[in-house]
Amino acid sequence: MNTVAPALTPTTRALAWSLHLLIIGLLALAAGRALTGDRPHAGWIVTAAGACGLVYAAGPVLPRVRRSRRAAALWLAAVGVVWLVLLALSPDAVWVAFPLYFLQLHLLSRRAGLAAVTVTAAAAVAGFATHQRSFSPAMAIGPALGAAVAVAVVWGYQALYRESEHRRGLIEELTATRTDLAAAQHTAGVLAERDRLAREIHDTLAQGLSSIQLLLRAAERALPQEPRNAARHVGQARQAAVDSLAEARRFVAALTPPTLEGTTLAEALERLCATTSARHRLTARFHLTGAPAPLATAHEVALLRIAQSALANTVQHAEATTADVTLGYLGDHVVLDIVDDGRGFDPARPVAPDPGAGGFGLAAMRARAQALGGTLTVESAPGRGTALAARVPLTPPAETETEARP
Repeated sequence: MNTVAPALTPTTRALAWSLHLLIIGLLALAAGRALTGDRPHAGWIVTAAGACGLVYAAGPVLPRVRRSRRAAALWLAAVGVVWLVLLALSPDAVWVAFPLYFLQLHLLSRRAGLAAVTVTAAAAVAGFATHQRSFSPAMAIGPALGAAVAVAVVWGYQALYRESEHRRGLIEELTATRTDLAAAQHTAGVLAERDRLAREIHDTLAQGLSSIQLLLRAAERALPQEPRNAARHVGQARQAAVDSLAEARRFVAALTPPTLEGTTLAEALERLCATTSARHRLTARFHLTGAPAPLATAHEVALLRIAQSALANTVQHAEATTADVTLGYLGDHVVLDIVDDGRGFDPARPVAPDPGAGGFGLAAMRARAQALGGTLTVESAPGRGTALAARVPLTPPAETETEARP
């Protein structure tokens, strides 16, 4: 079972009805001229024309003719046989050959359709010559020219249809690809936002809660022998809770961190070192080298978060007594160094991304630096402390603000 013709569109349906009307009109013309022209065998001509019309009308009604090339070939053969009978009786039947060309080319395969058109044209020429009782090359021009036009029109239409189907397939494929791309971009955006939220929570709320826990633990150890120290630790824990709450509110509102409001990055880092030294058993010192250059908000936020996370790791895991935070402006780059004298670790050893183990902090710091086109290097060894360096290129504030705004 082979598909003969594509699904009808308004244009192809109009062309099909035009072909039906043309064939019926030509058959009626042959029958009418036989009756009005007082031709011999007029009754047989009318009968043959009617039979040809009936056989032809059966084709569009039968579904198999539209779905099977074999059924279409049998129907065309039946139409052709009745048409040959009419052609033998009347020379006017030669005009019916022209619409038959279109039917044969449309319903049959390319090779079979071309062969059927050739046979039909030859039969038309032979039948007309028989009725004229003579033959001249001029008699073959009409049927041959009509066959050539039919072949050119039908094959051209089929080529256009194939191209249209190809383009439709490409459009459907492009639409599906765009849908998949949109879904992939949405998923990537969700994952990126989830990663950003995880980094922000780790560097703000998680570090604040960890600091509060350490301060309360220190207050618990100071009681009851040293109530003054315990009260000082509780006050510091209360202040850490206030700071964490402010960070949470600003984090929800997606605003600048409170520590950067109305101040420079150097001042915010210096205040961070002072706060860390006051709350924990760690002496954090800040150093500034080079001529300070204007930084974009995205750069300041990233460097501040890296410093917060690095000092939090030092307090929780390094067992260090001192930490030096250095902000240096080196030409077209800004470098943030955090060096401690803690117990160190092996950077080559893989660390599970567990916030409790500090592994997520390193990953988050590296992601922040890379997001700005920078790098993060960590040098450490067991018993020899840790040196962390974040190197970020200086970018004009206007350009970075444009990139950071989304």
